[in-house]
Amino acid sequence: MRGGKPRASGSRSGMTQMVLSISRGDYRVRELRGLEACAPLFALRARAFRGGAPDHDAFDTRCRHVVIEDAEGAAAGFRILALPGGAALADSYSAQFYDLSPLADWPGPILELGRFCTRPGLRDPDVLRLGWAAITRLAEAGGAGLLIGCTSFSGADWQRHRKGLAHLAAHALGPTRQRPHPKAPEHVPFGEVLAGEPGDPAALPPLLRSYLGMGGWVSDHAVIDRDLDTCHVFTALEIAAIPPARLKALRALAT
Repeated sequence: MRGGKPRASGSRSGMTQMVLSISRGDYRVRELRGLEACAPLFALRARAFRGGAPDHDAFDTRCRHVVIEDAEGAAAGFRILALPGGAALADSYSAQFYDLSPLADWPGPILELGRFCTRPGLRDPDVLRLGWAAITRLAEAGGAGLLIGCTSFSGADWQRHRKGLAHLAAHALGPTRQRPHPKAPEHVPFGEVLAGEPGDPAALPPLLRSYLGMGGWVSDHAVIDRDLDTCHVFTALEIAAIPPARLKALRALAT
């Protein structure tokens, strides 16, 4: 990433009040206000998830939307749903696919990350770093201690992702008492099916690798999503589990 002092605005307290805006080198991260302003981000989502067809759902009206831009326009983006605590997890996107009752006693605010995508062909790792810097800033501003989401492998044929799922089975399953239970009719219990099978971390999507690198964990089963043509796992990351050096670096990017 080329130089340039980062700038951030939005000092109002409370996650729902803070306006996110970060600049670094060739990239700018900003929150989009109102669904009409989200048109460039929705166009990127359409390319990333539906082959160019529109990608909208009822959760869009409840979420905050963040875009990472460069000279060509939207380079990446995501949405964030704020939940007051574990009792509200039933209202999350993830709850459509996973029984999240094991996390129902989570005592504080939770953020759900969704629809994270990058421009096809973009390989700059700084984009993902900036995304995580923005997510961390939103989490800390809102006092959220837990980040959750559905992290996808492209393609609904889970056998294509066998090496990655086997790696998750061996190294990334969450605590038994916190792992979600199966809910979606079409799912693969890879924690059992692939137990002992050699895996490959290189087969994991970049977003999932970054989750795990910060101390995140995953469910023991994957959901087959025919609608988006993906295979996804529930992912959770406690903010307190992020290594101090990594957290310091993310804060530096976001301020």
